[in-house]
Amino acid sequence: MPTTVPTAPDGRAGIDASLVRRLIAAQFPEWSGLPVRPVEVDGWDNRTYRLGEDMTVRLPTAAGYVPAVAKECAWLPRLAPSLPVPIPTVLAQGAPGEGYPYPWSVRRWLPGEAATEERVADLGRFAADVAEFLLALHRCDTADGPGAGAHSWYRGASPAHYDDETRRCLAALDGRIDTVRATEVWQAALAAEWRGKPVWFHGDIAAGNLLVADGALAAVIDFGTSGTGDPACDLVIAWTMFHDDSREAFRRAVGQDDGAWARARGWALWKSLLTVAECTDPHDERIAVHLRVVEAVLADHARFA
Repeated sequence: MPTTVPTAPDGRAGIDASLVRRLIAAQFPEWSGLPVRPVEVDGWDNRTYRLGEDMTVRLPTAAGYVPAVAKECAWLPRLAPSLPVPIPTVLAQGAPGEGYPYPWSVRRWLPGEAATEERVADLGRFAADVAEFLLALHRCDTADGPGAGAHSWYRGASPAHYDDETRRCLAALDGRIDTVRATEVWQAALAAEWRGKPVWFHGDIAAGNLLVADGALAAVIDFGTSGTGDPACDLVIAWTMFHDDSREAFRRAVGQDDGAWARARGWALWKSLLTVAECTDPHDERIAVHLRVVEAVLADHARFA
């Protein structure tokens, strides 16, 4: 067997259902008779496959995502009892094998669909429920928790880690966005230094990681970028999913001081600038989405800064 998996054209480690079947048969033969099939909506950091009706197999697509496996296996069981909605339950941790070079995990299937405005019965209520989840997460015991760093892609740390990258994006997008106002937002984010005690953060509170059932928040998934530190990164959904009344509902429910919101605007700006700057196809639908986020962030800064 080869020691590495050839990289697929999409950069996701050549993972397919056949590999998953071989891994299960070799390491968890009690589940080898169960069908394996891709999930309908997959992520980038990990590939996920249904295993029977009640389980999933989750495999990192690159070395940078590997630290999340052990982290989630260790911490999700400790966090779950304190949270108002379900989060993933890890049933087993797999080892490299069958030509696949990374650790991986088997989890219990969580029912629900990725959040969209159309699937949510009341967006303001949903925003408040997301805020309730975040506040409960912030109250979880941080003793021995993983401090923000490379494993969290520096979520939970200062957005200054991405200063050079953001300024390159600002230069590249001059003429496409209001770079003067955007620079003001970024500088305000850097100036709003976090001095609080570390709390648990999720790191990627986004529509795709929020599951909806019967129009309401049903579960939160993908804690790969979680850790302990500054929770400002978890406020970005204020501009990526919420708007108008729902944004205000989220702001009221989640609280946080002016500095946290300034840093959150910086996190949102960095990600959207990077996405737009890296899109090589002018018709890529992500461009319009992230340009709207930039405009929303700039307007928010003008209103509250």
